[in-house]
Amino acid sequence: MTGNIAKKGLQRYLSQLQRHPLRTKAITAGVLSAISDIVSQKLSGIQKLQIRRLLLKVLLGFAYLGPFGHFFHLMLDKVFKGKKDPKTVAKKVSV
Repeated sequence: MTGNIAKKGLQRYLSQLQRHPLRTKAITAGVLSAISDIVSQKLSGIQKLQIRRLLLKVLLGFAYLGPFGHFFHLMLDKVFKGKKDPKTVAKKVSV
């Protein structure tokens, strides 16, 4: 049952990614930024969660990291137009 829930969740996410790529990537980056900051605060020994810091990280992920990644990869796709061979993929990763 848990596998079905995860599979349906992934299918919905991929569907949103196809229909609304920029919005989905921005939200994803915001959520991942929140999770990483919460973990970071806990591991560094901060007793009370610093909400202002957390919200700034979410804003950074949502407004900058997600959109930047989206447009950066669009640019890479134009630079390496139509090429999907392993050598080209390695070049994209190295950039």
